[in-house]
Amino acid sequence: MAKIEVLLVEDSAVAINIYEKMLISSPHIEVIGKAENGKQGLELVSHLKPDVICTDLQMPQMDGLEFTRQIMAHCPTPILVLSNSVQKYDIDNIYEVMKAGAVDVMAKPQTALEGSTESMQNELVIKVRVLATKKVKAIPLN
Repeated sequence: MAKIEVLLVEDSAVAINIYEKMLISSPHIEVIGKAENGKQGLELVSHLKPDVICTDLQMPQMDGLEFTRQIMAHCPTPILVLSNSVQKYDIDNIYEVMKAGAVDVMAKPQTALEGSTESMQNELVIKVRVLATKKVKAIPLN
C-alpha cells in the first residue's frame, strides 16, 4: 500500500519538526515536503502533489487562509489547519477556513500540560489518514 504523502506548511521550525516526527511515527504516512509560508507551500504543491496538506494559519508572506483559498481554487487537496487560532472558541477563524475549503481543523495545544504528546500524535495521524480518503472539489476564488 502506498504511503500517504503529506506537505507541512508552518513558519515555526520547532512545530514543523514535531509534526514530522508525529506523522512519520505511522508506517502509513510520509512527509514529502515542508514550507515556511503559504507562498512556498503553493510552489511545492504543484510539483509534489501531496495527498494531504497540514497548514498553520498565521504565517508571513501568505497566511494559511489565503493559502487554503489558492490551493482549493487551483489544486484541490484535503487540508488540515493546525493552528493556535482554531481553538474551540475561535468560531470565526474555524468558519473562515472551512468556508475556504479546509476539511478539518486541529488546535495546537496551548500548553505542554494540556494533554499528552502521544494523544496529539494519535489525533494527528488519524486525521491525516481520514483526510487522505476524502475527495475535494475546486472552490473558485471570488
